[in-house]
Amino acid sequence: MKILAAGDLHGDTRRVEQLAEKAEKEQVDLVVLCGDLTQNDESTKGLIGPFLKKNKKVIIIPGNHETLATADFLAKLYDVTNLHGQSIKADNIGLFGCGGANIGVGQLTEKEIFETLNKGFQNIKEIEKKIMITHVHPTNTQMEKFSEFVPGSKGVEKAIRELKPDLLLCSHVHEAEGIEEMLDQTKVINVGREGKIINL
Repeated sequence: MKILAAGDLHGDTRRVEQLAEKAEKEQVDLVVLCGDLTQNDESTKGLIGPFLKKNKKVIIIPGNHETLATADFLAKLYDVTNLHGQSIKADNIGLFGCGGANIGVGQLTEKEIFETLNKGFQNIKEIEKKIMITHVHPTNTQMEKFSEFVPGSKGVEKAIRELKPDLLLCSHVHEAEGIEEMLDQTKVINVGREGKIINL
């Protein structure tokens, strides 16, 4: 499977068009949008459609700049998957996720973040390769040190240590875009708004 993952678009439809072109050029199987699609729940137009015009399958989660209701609205409108508290299976790969963050309009407690991730994980725990999708990054990582205002999530860190996904795709800290690091046995990637190609 080949994935294009991106986040922190904040309503930038020009960036979405560029990412859709990249998805087509790279012949990806799946587009994963790691939250903050909008800017404070506004400007929802043109964020999903360009990918669908390229016949790409899309998964989204909300960030801290949109509510779960907005993500659900977009998912229903465009018939795409909101992975918040859910999971999907593709061959030997399982994806599960949690949107929102520990700050902002999509604010969750650390307990809620872990429980939401655990809920989705239960349906794919027997699958060989597991990918966790969040907006917020975990605590005790290098990317957490890039911002004093955007804390990492203890709930995400707990999920990594207990659920042991192979990969975590997140965004949230703009300054940490592109950083890849290991936490326990999980590779953590801040995919950022430029987007990251992941080959599995």
